[in-house]
Amino acid sequence: MNPETAVEIIKALILTSVTLASPILMTALTIGMGISVFQAVTSIQEQTLSFVPKALAVLSLIVVTLPWMVRTTLEFTRSVIEQIPQMVG
Repeated sequence: MNPETAVEIIKALILTSVTLASPILMTALTIGMGISVFQAVTSIQEQTLSFVPKALAVLSLIVVTLPWMVRTTLEFTRSVIEQIPQMVG
């Protein structure tokens, strides 16, 4: 395997990882910021108020996007496995 192939695989791996993680992270960030603003406005400092809605939102997003995530992961894995003969030869 030459260095260019390794770099391309690592680049694709990082891009796929960021693509899969970004919806979850953006959902958690958005919900967290909204709850933080709500807590600042109302002066409520309850820890479960920020955790429970965030956990529910992330869990529901994972349930909704799981088929897409599995399909994307399988496509990446298939492409890497298909490149194995070129890496060896």
